[in-house]
Amino acid sequence: MSTVLIIGYVWPEPDSSAAGRRMLQLIRLFQSQGMKVVFSSPAQRTGNGSDLEETGVETRQIELNNSSFDVFIEGLRPQIVMFDRYMMEEQFGWRVNEKCPEAIRILDTEDLHFLRKARHKAVKNNAEADLFEGDLVLRELASIYRSDLTLIISEAEMKLLKDVFKLPDELLMYLPFLEDPIRQSDIKAWKPFEERSHFIFIGNFLHAPNWDAVLYLKKHVWPLIRKQLPQVELHIYGAYATQKVFDLHQEQQGFLIKGKAENAREVMQAARVCIAPLRFGAGLKGKLIEAMQCGTPSVTTEVGAEGIKGDLEWNGFVTGDPVSMARMAAVLYTGKTQWYEAQASGISILNKRFDAAVFKKNLIYAIDRLQYDQDRHRRVNILGRMLNHQTMQSYRYMAKWIEEKNKN
Repeated sequence: MSTVLIIGYVWPEPDSSAAGRRMLQLIRLFQSQGMKVVFSSPAQRTGNGSDLEETGVETRQIELNNSSFDVFIEGLRPQIVMFDRYMMEEQFGWRVNEKCPEAIRILDTEDLHFLRKARHKAVKNNAEADLFEGDLVLRELASIYRSDLTLIISEAEMKLLKDVFKLPDELLMYLPFLEDPIRQSDIKAWKPFEERSHFIFIGNFLHAPNWDAVLYLKKHVWPLIRKQLPQVELHIYGAYATQKVFDLHQEQQGFLIKGKAENAREVMQAARVCIAPLRFGAGLKGKLIEAMQCGTPSVTTEVGAEGIKGDLEWNGFVTGDPVSMARMAAVLYTGKTQWYEAQASGISILNKRFDAAVFKKNLIYAIDRLQYDQDRHRRVNILGRMLNHQTMQSYRYMAKWIEEKNKN
Protein backbone atom coordinates (compact mmCIF):
# COMPACT_ATOMS: atom_id res chain seq x y z
CA MET A 1 0.00 0.00 0.00
CA SER A 2 1.37 3.42 -0.98
CA THR A 3 1.47 6.09 1.71
CA VAL A 4 0.55 9.70 0.94
CA LEU A 5 1.68 12.38 3.36
CA ILE A 6 -0.25 15.64 3.07
CA ILE A 7 1.32 18.70 4.68
CA GLY A 8 -1.58 21.08 5.21
CA TYR A 9 -1.41 24.83 5.60
CA VAL A 10 -4.49 24.48 7.83
CA TRP A 11 -6.66 21.62 9.02
CA PRO A 12 -9.42 21.21 6.41
CA GLU A 13 -12.76 22.88 7.20
CA PRO A 14 -15.14 21.76 4.43
CA ASP A 15 -18.06 23.67 5.96
CA SER A 16 -16.08 26.93 6.07
CA SER A 17 -14.16 27.13 2.81
CA ALA A 18 -13.87 25.76 -0.70
CA ALA A 19 -10.22 24.96 0.03
CA GLY A 20 -11.36 22.65 2.82
CA ARG A 21 -13.80 20.86 0.51
CA ARG A 22 -11.14 20.46 -2.15
CA MET A 23 -8.71 18.94 0.34
CA LEU A 24 -11.29 16.33 1.33
CA GLN A 25 -11.86 15.56 -2.35
CA LEU A 26 -8.15 14.88 -2.79
CA ILE A 27 -8.00 12.75 0.33
CA ARG A 28 -10.91 10.63 -0.90
CA LEU A 29 -9.27 10.31 -4.30
CA PHE A 30 -6.11 8.86 -2.78
CA GLN A 31 -8.12 6.58 -0.51
CA SER A 32 -10.16 5.31 -3.47
CA GLN A 33 -6.90 3.99 -4.92
CA GLY A 34 -6.15 2.00 -1.77
CA MET A 35 -3.55 4.48 -0.52
CA LYS A 36 -2.88 5.19 3.13
CA VAL A 37 -3.33 8.92 3.82
CA VAL A 38 -1.55 10.77 6.62
CA PHE A 39 -2.52 14.41 7.12
CA SER A 40 -0.18 16.71 9.02
CA SER A 41 -0.16 20.44 9.69
CA PRO A 42 1.69 22.98 11.84
CA ALA A 43 -1.56 24.96 12.26
CA GLN A 44 -3.64 24.79 15.40
CA ARG A 45 -6.99 23.05 15.16
CA THR A 46 -9.98 25.39 15.39
CA GLY A 47 -12.76 22.95 16.25
CA ASN A 48 -14.44 23.59 12.88
CA GLY A 49 -12.39 21.02 11.01
CA SER A 50 -13.40 17.70 9.54
CA ASP A 51 -12.95 14.60 11.68
CA LEU A 52 -10.27 13.05 9.50
CA GLU A 53 -9.62 10.11 11.81
CA GLU A 54 -13.24 9.05 11.38
CA THR A 55 -12.61 8.64 7.65
CA GLY A 56 -9.53 6.50 8.14
CA VAL A 57 -6.95 9.29 7.82
CA GLU A 58 -4.05 9.34 10.27
CA THR A 59 -3.21 12.81 11.59
CA ARG A 60 -0.07 14.36 12.99
CA GLN A 61 0.64 17.78 14.46
CA ILE A 62 4.01 18.99 13.16
CA GLU A 63 6.18 21.99 13.97
CA LEU A 64 7.84 24.62 11.83
CA ASN A 65 11.63 24.86 11.99
CA ASN A 66 11.95 21.73 14.08
CA SER A 67 13.98 18.63 13.31
CA SER A 68 11.24 16.46 14.86
CA PHE A 69 9.69 16.49 11.37
CA ASP A 70 12.81 14.77 10.03
CA VAL A 71 12.37 11.92 12.48
CA PHE A 72 8.67 11.71 11.65
CA ILE A 73 9.07 11.50 7.87
CA GLU A 74 12.01 9.10 8.06
CA GLY A 75 9.83 6.73 10.05
CA LEU A 76 6.83 7.15 7.74
CA ARG A 77 8.73 6.81 4.43
CA PRO A 78 5.85 8.05 2.22
CA GLN A 79 5.87 7.36 -1.51
CA ILE A 80 4.00 10.62 -2.18
CA VAL A 81 4.14 13.96 -0.35
CA MET A 82 1.59 16.63 -1.18
CA PHE A 83 2.13 20.22 -0.07
CA ASP A 84 -0.97 22.28 0.57
CA ARG A 85 0.03 25.65 -0.95
CA TYR A 86 3.51 26.96 -1.71
CA MET A 87 4.18 28.03 1.90
CA MET A 88 4.26 24.41 3.07
CA GLU A 89 6.60 23.45 0.23
CA GLU A 90 8.94 26.26 1.27
CA GLN A 91 8.93 25.16 4.89
CA PHE A 92 9.09 21.39 4.51
CA GLY A 93 10.14 20.68 0.90
CA TRP A 94 13.86 20.70 1.63
CA ARG A 95 13.36 18.32 4.55
CA VAL A 96 11.36 15.92 2.36
CA ASN A 97 14.01 16.17 -0.34
CA GLU A 98 16.75 15.40 2.17
CA LYS A 99 15.09 12.59 4.14
CA CYS A 100 12.87 11.00 1.44
CA PRO A 101 14.40 12.01 -1.90
CA GLU A 102 12.59 9.23 -3.75
CA ALA A 103 9.12 10.47 -2.73
CA ILE A 104 7.04 12.15 -5.43
CA ARG A 105 6.48 15.78 -4.44
CA ILE A 106 3.11 17.24 -5.44
CA LEU A 107 2.13 20.87 -4.88
CA ASP A 108 -1.55 21.78 -4.66
CA THR A 109 -1.68 25.55 -5.18
CA GLU A 110 -5.41 25.90 -4.28
CA ASP A 111 -5.14 29.12 -6.28
CA LEU A 112 -2.27 31.30 -7.46
CA HIS A 113 -1.58 33.53 -4.48
CA PHE A 114 0.49 36.03 -6.45
CA LEU A 115 -2.40 36.50 -8.88
CA ARG A 116 -4.87 37.14 -6.07
CA LYS A 117 -2.51 39.60 -4.39
CA ALA A 118 -1.82 41.50 -7.62
CA ARG A 119 -5.53 41.81 -8.34
CA HIS A 120 -6.22 42.97 -4.79
CA LYS A 121 -3.60 45.71 -5.10
CA ALA A 122 -5.00 46.73 -8.49
CA VAL A 123 -8.50 47.15 -7.05
CA LYS A 124 -7.19 49.25 -4.16
CA ASN A 125 -5.16 51.47 -6.51
CA ASN A 126 -7.69 51.47 -9.36
CA ALA A 127 -4.96 50.26 -11.70
CA GLU A 128 -4.01 47.32 -13.89
CA ALA A 129 -2.72 44.21 -12.09
CA ASP A 130 1.07 43.85 -12.25
CA LEU A 131 1.76 40.13 -12.01
CA PHE A 132 5.53 40.58 -12.03
CA GLU A 133 5.78 42.90 -9.03
CA GLY A 134 7.14 41.79 -5.67
CA ASP A 135 8.68 38.54 -4.44
CA LEU A 136 5.49 36.48 -4.06
CA VAL A 137 5.42 35.57 -7.75
CA LEU A 138 9.05 34.44 -7.50
CA ARG A 139 8.40 32.35 -4.42
CA GLU A 140 5.34 30.63 -5.86
CA LEU A 141 6.91 29.90 -9.24
CA ALA A 142 10.04 28.58 -7.52
CA SER A 143 7.87 26.23 -5.48
CA ILE A 144 6.26 24.95 -8.68
CA TYR A 145 9.65 24.30 -10.28
CA ARG A 146 10.91 22.45 -7.19
CA SER A 147 7.92 20.10 -7.20
CA ASP A 148 7.49 17.08 -9.45
CA LEU A 149 3.89 18.00 -10.26
CA THR A 150 1.71 21.01 -9.44
CA LEU A 151 -2.07 20.84 -9.39
CA ILE A 152 -3.73 23.91 -10.90
CA ILE A 153 -7.41 24.37 -10.14
CA SER A 154 -8.34 26.80 -12.94
CA GLU A 155 -7.88 26.66 -16.71
CA ALA A 156 -7.28 30.42 -16.65
CA GLU A 157 -4.34 29.91 -14.30
CA MET A 158 -2.99 27.08 -16.46
CA LYS A 159 -3.03 29.43 -19.43
CA LEU A 160 -1.33 32.18 -17.43
CA LEU A 161 1.48 29.91 -16.25
CA LYS A 162 2.09 28.47 -19.72
CA ASP A 163 1.63 31.53 -21.92
CA VAL A 164 2.97 34.32 -19.71
CA PHE A 165 5.48 32.56 -17.44
CA LYS A 166 6.42 29.79 -19.89
CA LEU A 167 6.29 26.92 -17.40
CA PRO A 168 6.76 23.43 -18.93
CA ASP A 169 3.64 21.35 -19.50
CA GLU A 170 5.08 18.36 -17.67
CA LEU A 171 5.23 20.24 -14.36
CA LEU A 172 1.56 21.25 -14.38
CA MET A 173 -1.76 19.45 -14.19
CA TYR A 174 -5.22 20.93 -14.45
CA LEU A 175 -7.29 19.50 -11.61
CA PRO A 176 -10.46 21.47 -10.79
CA PHE A 177 -13.05 20.63 -8.14
CA LEU A 178 -13.97 16.95 -8.32
CA GLU A 179 -17.76 16.87 -8.40
CA ASP A 180 -20.35 14.18 -8.93
CA PRO A 181 -22.63 14.77 -11.92
CA ILE A 182 -26.07 16.29 -11.30
CA ARG A 183 -28.69 13.61 -11.88
CA GLN A 184 -32.44 13.81 -12.38
CA SER A 185 -33.02 12.70 -8.81
CA ASP A 186 -30.96 15.68 -7.59
CA ILE A 187 -32.99 18.08 -9.71
CA LYS A 188 -36.29 16.70 -8.39
CA ALA A 189 -35.10 17.29 -4.83
CA TRP A 190 -34.42 20.99 -5.44
CA LYS A 191 -36.95 23.54 -4.28
CA PRO A 192 -38.83 25.11 -7.22
CA PHE A 193 -38.81 28.82 -8.08
CA GLU A 194 -42.01 29.57 -6.14
CA GLU A 195 -40.73 28.07 -2.88
CA ARG A 196 -37.52 30.09 -2.83
CA SER A 197 -37.01 33.62 -1.61
CA HIS A 198 -34.35 36.28 -1.10
CA PHE A 199 -30.74 36.67 -2.25
CA ILE A 200 -27.74 34.98 -0.68
CA PHE A 201 -24.02 35.63 -0.37
CA ILE A 202 -21.83 33.09 1.38
CA GLY A 203 -18.10 33.08 2.06
CA ASN A 204 -15.39 32.73 4.70
CA PHE A 205 -14.61 36.18 6.11
CA LEU A 206 -10.95 35.34 6.63
CA HIS A 207 -10.74 35.51 2.83
CA ALA A 208 -10.23 39.13 1.76
CA PRO A 209 -12.21 38.92 -1.54
CA ASN A 210 -15.33 37.94 0.42
CA TRP A 211 -15.12 40.87 2.81
CA ASP A 212 -14.55 43.24 -0.11
CA ALA A 213 -17.56 41.77 -1.95
CA VAL A 214 -19.85 42.30 1.06
CA LEU A 215 -18.74 45.93 1.39
CA TYR A 216 -19.29 46.42 -2.33
CA LEU A 217 -22.75 44.89 -2.06
CA LYS A 218 -23.61 47.12 0.86
CA LYS A 219 -22.48 50.35 -0.76
CA HIS A 220 -23.03 49.94 -4.49
CA VAL A 221 -25.31 47.03 -5.43
CA TRP A 222 -27.85 46.26 -2.73
CA PRO A 223 -29.38 49.77 -2.56
CA LEU A 224 -30.15 49.52 -6.30
CA ILE A 225 -31.70 46.07 -5.94
CA ARG A 226 -33.72 47.15 -2.95
CA LYS A 227 -35.24 50.03 -4.95
CA GLN A 228 -36.54 47.53 -7.49
CA LEU A 229 -37.51 44.84 -4.96
CA PRO A 230 -38.29 46.63 -1.67
CA GLN A 231 -39.51 43.52 0.18
CA VAL A 232 -36.59 41.26 -0.73
CA GLU A 233 -33.71 40.51 1.65
CA LEU A 234 -30.03 39.68 1.23
CA HIS A 235 -28.85 36.94 3.58
CA ILE A 236 -25.09 36.97 4.15
CA TYR A 237 -23.46 33.85 5.59
CA GLY A 238 -19.85 33.11 6.37
CA ALA A 239 -17.48 31.60 8.90
CA TYR A 240 -15.27 33.80 11.06
CA ALA A 241 -17.45 36.90 10.87
CA THR A 242 -16.04 39.56 13.20
CA GLN A 243 -17.85 42.48 14.83
CA LYS A 244 -17.10 44.74 11.86
CA VAL A 245 -19.06 42.30 9.70
CA PHE A 246 -22.04 42.17 12.07
CA ASP A 247 -22.00 45.98 12.24
CA LEU A 248 -23.22 45.99 8.62
CA HIS A 249 -26.48 44.28 9.63
CA GLN A 250 -29.50 46.47 8.79
CA GLU A 251 -32.92 44.88 9.06
CA GLN A 252 -34.74 47.92 7.67
CA GLN A 253 -32.71 47.63 4.48
CA GLY A 254 -33.03 43.84 4.32
CA PHE A 255 -29.24 43.51 4.61
CA LEU A 256 -28.93 40.63 7.07
CA ILE A 257 -25.67 39.23 8.44
CA LYS A 258 -26.37 35.61 9.41
CA GLY A 259 -22.91 34.38 10.42
CA LYS A 260 -21.77 30.81 9.81
CA ALA A 261 -24.36 28.59 8.15
CA GLU A 262 -24.95 25.33 9.97
CA ASN A 263 -25.79 23.76 6.61
CA ALA A 264 -24.52 25.73 3.62
CA ARG A 265 -26.37 23.58 1.07
CA GLU A 266 -29.65 24.07 2.91
CA VAL A 267 -29.49 27.87 2.98
CA MET A 268 -28.21 28.02 -0.60
CA GLN A 269 -31.10 25.91 -1.85
CA ALA A 270 -33.63 28.04 0.06
CA ALA A 271 -32.43 31.20 -1.72
CA ARG A 272 -33.68 32.21 -5.13
CA VAL A 273 -30.50 33.93 -6.36
CA CYS A 274 -26.85 33.89 -5.28
CA ILE A 275 -25.09 37.21 -5.76
CA ALA A 276 -21.29 37.49 -5.61
CA PRO A 277 -19.66 40.74 -6.83
CA LEU A 278 -16.09 39.47 -6.40
CA ARG A 279 -13.67 42.13 -7.58
CA PHE A 280 -10.44 40.21 -7.08
CA GLY A 281 -9.33 36.68 -6.31
CA ALA A 282 -7.97 33.61 -8.06
CA GLY A 283 -8.71 29.92 -8.51
CA LEU A 284 -12.31 28.70 -8.60
CA LYS A 285 -15.08 30.17 -6.47
CA GLY A 286 -16.61 27.38 -4.42
CA LYS A 287 -19.72 29.39 -3.55
CA LEU A 288 -20.68 29.57 -7.24
CA ILE A 289 -20.07 25.87 -7.82
CA GLU A 290 -22.17 25.13 -4.74
CA ALA A 291 -24.94 27.40 -6.06
CA MET A 292 -25.09 25.27 -9.21
CA GLN A 293 -25.21 22.11 -7.14
CA CYS A 294 -28.23 23.53 -5.33
CA GLY A 295 -30.00 24.66 -8.48
CA THR A 296 -29.53 28.32 -7.49
CA PRO A 297 -28.80 30.77 -10.33
CA SER A 298 -26.18 33.44 -9.68
CA VAL A 299 -25.03 36.90 -10.63
CA THR A 300 -21.29 37.52 -10.43
CA THR A 301 -18.28 39.21 -12.01
CA GLU A 302 -15.71 38.02 -14.55
CA VAL A 303 -13.40 37.19 -11.64
CA GLY A 304 -16.17 35.15 -10.02
CA ALA A 305 -16.94 33.17 -13.17
CA GLU A 306 -13.31 32.74 -14.21
CA GLY A 307 -12.30 29.17 -14.92
CA ILE A 308 -15.78 27.77 -14.30
CA LYS A 309 -17.96 28.10 -17.38
CA GLY A 310 -15.49 27.66 -20.24
CA ASP A 311 -17.44 28.26 -23.46
CA LEU A 312 -20.81 27.45 -21.88
CA GLU A 313 -23.57 29.82 -20.83
CA TRP A 314 -23.31 31.07 -17.26
CA ASN A 315 -25.66 30.02 -14.49
CA GLY A 316 -27.30 33.48 -14.61
CA PHE A 317 -25.45 36.71 -15.45
CA VAL A 318 -21.86 37.96 -15.41
CA THR A 319 -21.15 41.69 -15.12
CA GLY A 320 -18.82 44.08 -13.31
CA ASP A 321 -21.01 47.18 -13.32
CA PRO A 322 -23.16 47.72 -10.18
CA VAL A 323 -26.11 49.19 -12.12
CA SER A 324 -26.07 46.29 -14.57
CA MET A 325 -25.62 43.79 -11.74
CA ALA A 326 -28.64 45.15 -9.87
CA ARG A 327 -30.79 45.11 -13.01
CA MET A 328 -29.79 41.56 -13.95
CA ALA A 329 -30.28 40.37 -10.38
CA ALA A 330 -33.85 41.72 -10.43
CA VAL A 331 -34.54 40.09 -13.81
CA LEU A 332 -33.28 36.74 -12.55
CA TYR A 333 -35.18 37.06 -9.29
CA THR A 334 -38.55 37.85 -10.89
CA GLY A 335 -38.31 36.03 -14.21
CA LYS A 336 -39.30 32.40 -13.82
CA THR A 337 -38.33 31.47 -17.38
CA GLN A 338 -34.91 33.10 -17.14
CA TRP A 339 -34.41 31.51 -13.73
CA TYR A 340 -34.97 27.96 -14.99
CA GLU A 341 -32.83 28.58 -18.06
CA ALA A 342 -30.00 29.73 -15.79
CA GLN A 343 -30.45 26.68 -13.58
CA ALA A 344 -30.15 24.41 -16.62
CA SER A 345 -26.91 26.18 -17.62
CA GLY A 346 -25.47 25.42 -14.19
CA ILE A 347 -26.28 21.74 -14.59
CA SER A 348 -24.53 21.71 -17.96
CA ILE A 349 -21.41 23.38 -16.56
CA LEU A 350 -21.10 20.92 -13.68
CA ASN A 351 -21.72 17.81 -15.74
CA LYS A 352 -19.49 18.77 -18.66
CA ARG A 353 -16.59 20.44 -16.85
CA PHE A 354 -16.24 19.04 -13.33
CA ASP A 355 -16.90 15.31 -13.58
CA ALA A 356 -14.82 13.78 -10.80
CA ALA A 357 -14.38 10.44 -12.56
CA VAL A 358 -12.56 12.03 -15.49
CA PHE A 359 -10.06 14.04 -13.46
CA LYS A 360 -9.38 11.27 -10.94
CA LYS A 361 -8.16 9.07 -13.79
CA ASN A 362 -5.91 11.86 -15.04
CA LEU A 363 -4.22 12.36 -11.68
CA ILE A 364 -3.65 8.66 -11.00
CA TYR A 365 -2.18 8.27 -14.49
CA ALA A 366 0.17 11.22 -13.88
CA ILE A 367 1.35 9.76 -10.56
CA ASP A 368 1.94 6.33 -12.13
CA ARG A 369 3.94 7.96 -14.92
CA LEU A 370 6.05 9.90 -12.41
CA GLN A 371 6.78 6.77 -10.39
CA TYR A 372 7.91 5.00 -13.57
CA ASP A 373 9.93 7.87 -15.05
CA GLN A 374 10.97 9.92 -12.03
CA ASP A 375 14.70 10.10 -12.81
CA ARG A 376 14.22 11.43 -16.34
CA HIS A 377 11.47 13.81 -15.23
CA ARG A 378 13.72 15.41 -12.62
CA ARG A 379 16.83 15.40 -14.79
CA VAL A 380 15.27 17.50 -17.54
CA ASN A 381 13.76 19.95 -15.03
CA ILE A 382 17.06 21.81 -14.75
CA LEU A 383 15.53 24.89 -13.09
CA GLY A 384 13.89 22.68 -10.51
CA ARG A 385 17.19 20.93 -9.78
CA MET A 386 18.97 24.25 -9.44
CA LEU A 387 16.32 25.69 -7.12
CA ASN A 388 16.23 22.55 -5.01
CA HIS A 389 20.00 22.70 -4.63
CA GLN A 390 20.06 26.37 -3.63
CA THR A 391 16.98 26.40 -1.41
CA MET A 392 17.95 23.22 0.38
CA GLN A 393 21.05 25.06 1.55
CA SER A 394 19.42 28.39 2.42
CA TYR A 395 16.24 27.00 4.03
CA ARG A 396 18.18 24.33 5.91
CA TYR A 397 20.50 26.79 7.61
CA MET A 398 17.75 29.32 8.28
CA ALA A 399 15.55 26.61 9.83
CA LYS A 400 18.40 25.27 11.95
CA TRP A 401 19.26 28.80 13.13
CA ILE A 402 15.62 29.40 14.13
CA GLU A 403 15.45 26.03 15.88
CA GLU A 404 18.58 26.78 17.92
CA LYS A 405 17.32 30.29 18.68
CA ASN A 406 14.00 28.86 19.95
CA LYS A 407 15.86 26.59 22.37
CA ASN A 408 17.38 29.57 24.16
